[in-house]
Amino acid sequence: MDLRFGDSEPTDEERGAVDALLGPPESSWEGAARDGAAADLRWARGGRAARDRRDLLLPALHAVNDRVGWISEGALTYVCRRLTVPPAEAYGVATFYAMFSLRPRPATVLHLCTDLACTAAGAAGLCAAVEARLGPESGVRVERSPCLGLCERAPAALVVRAGEAARPASGEGAVQGEGEAGGAAAGEGKGRRGRARRHATAVAAPATPETAVGAATAPESAPPEPAPALAVPQAGDPGLVLLRRVGTIDPASLDDYRARGGYAALRRAFELGPAGVIREVTDSGLLGRGGAAFPTGRKWQATAAQPDHPHHLVCNADESEPGTFKDRVLMEGDPYALVEAMTIAAYATGAHQGHLYLRGEYPRALARLTHAVTQARARGLLGDDVLGRGYAFDIEIRRGAGAYICGEETALFNSIEGYRGEPRSKPPFPVERGLFGKPTVANNVETLVNVLPILTLGARAYAAIGTPASTGPKLFCVSGSVDRPGVYELPFGATLGELLALAGVRDGLRSVLLGGAAGGFVRPDELDLPLTFEDTRRAGTTLGSGVVMAFDDTVPLPRVLLRIAEFFRDESCGQCVPCRVGTVRQEEALRRIAERTGAAAATDVALLREVGRAMRDASICGLGQTAWNAVESAIDRLGAYA
Repeated sequence: MDLRFGDSEPTDEERGAVDALLGPPESSWEGAARDGAAADLRWARGGRAARDRRDLLLPALHAVNDRVGWISEGALTYVCRRLTVPPAEAYGVATFYAMFSLRPRPATVLHLCTDLACTAAGAAGLCAAVEARLGPESGVRVERSPCLGLCERAPAALVVRAGEAARPASGEGAVQGEGEAGGAAAGEGKGRRGRARRHATAVAAPATPETAVGAATAPESAPPEPAPALAVPQAGDPGLVLLRRVGTIDPASLDDYRARGGYAALRRAFELGPAGVIREVTDSGLLGRGGAAFPTGRKWQATAAQPDHPHHLVCNADESEPGTFKDRVLMEGDPYALVEAMTIAAYATGAHQGHLYLRGEYPRALARLTHAVTQARARGLLGDDVLGRGYAFDIEIRRGAGAYICGEETALFNSIEGYRGEPRSKPPFPVERGLFGKPTVANNVETLVNVLPILTLGARAYAAIGTPASTGPKLFCVSGSVDRPGVYELPFGATLGELLALAGVRDGLRSVLLGGAAGGFVRPDELDLPLTFEDTRRAGTTLGSGVVMAFDDTVPLPRVLLRIAEFFRDESCGQCVPCRVGTVRQEEALRRIAERTGAAAATDVALLREVGRAMRDASICGLGQTAWNAVESAIDRLGAYA
């Protein structure tokens, strides 16, 4: 890609997809027909205004990709003209994301998960069988993908179809371009309307060669996607707090949600006032559920106290840690809870605009949240006068496009702003200078949803759940060698053995991975480990985002470790040398060890330790800092490569 605009022109379909999002071009500078007065390119009109729309770069790329299935040079050039973005920068953004292609490909793409839970469930055989059946003439592109967030359905598959014509009859899997998905939730009021659509459907679980091929080639005959309740084995249990509505109400019905206690927490928030809400959250002891376990009340207070305005609220729904799918289940099964929780968080921190950054591989969650935001706005629960209290708040939904690193909050900010999703150096911290350079509070889905019971039960009652240092209920994503995989809700302090007993752990348990690829392994004789932040830390492992992945003796540990190393190599953004080089060296060493024994293997183990320490000490963000964790724990706790 050159540093200047090329001569390639977009097709009518590509131009239409972009114009549907951004509106028609106003001048030749923006790509209008060069005839008459509009052909005068001696000056740029609206350049500053166009640059202020840089944050629409990712939605514009989605619009083209959704309509056509790939992004041509002509389409990319047209997007650059419309937004006054240098072509080299737009090329860097487009090539950053795994879900985009800058080379021609079929409109239908079948993603086959090859990550940890799916590998243990036979993903290699599934991939080989599907690839043998779907050749180049099939009109389907088969791609081996990292974790799709469908671990309870392992081995998992996801079918994505581009084009307006390919829409499911129910609309359940129809994914709209950001400008249309939710009106103001995606830019209404800024003159943006997007009509590019795609149809994305998860294959019925677990995927087989027959169901995967059928979903890709004959979608009308494919079995329906499982209901969210099937991912919650405890569904209907009256003791549940966070999952109590999943599987028991119609997730599309605002009336059902309100009949089951919905919006009581927001009314309580308005009674308490912003300072009162922050005080309740602080007194509850709520810690962030994304992995860092930072006190939520402190983060909210720090943001609210910033004199610079406007403040922003960001919901990080880009859960891409292998083995994690709890946020997906919440968004699919109880979407209004997230809308209400975001409203409370914004009210407490002085924000009037919320940004929900949703993982690109979650089509059903996008459809459910889009509907929920639209309904909330229509009923006065979002907009200029929320619940008639004079408070203005709205939500904009932004889709990711396949980048694990965007789960890091500052990388997420860059992605929303239209740049490569690379982490920023800290300080300044997001509470001081975050999204668009303004004070920003960022929380993940589970953290936000915990705010609802804090306000309805009260901080003291909420803090009585769990342990003094890890309060409240916790969601755990259980997968691997268990009979009942899914999302489980338990109070902090329950043991690992109790959780695995609920999930039906199989005989021959060899190890359990806590915290996902960035976590650590524990042995079968450590099942009495209490699942709290403090106890797992003392035990030399991590709770992370709540991943609990069991492996029995049929799963080869070296293959699991190599897949973890491949994952981090692929997902490193490449910004800093320790991570960019270290993840490659880690994978190379693990490949060599697989073929060596004795002293030769010991040399590579020593090299792994050296590389791992360098990544942990010198990487700019958590990806490189944790890329060695699982491998280290397997060597030290499980005796791998001994």
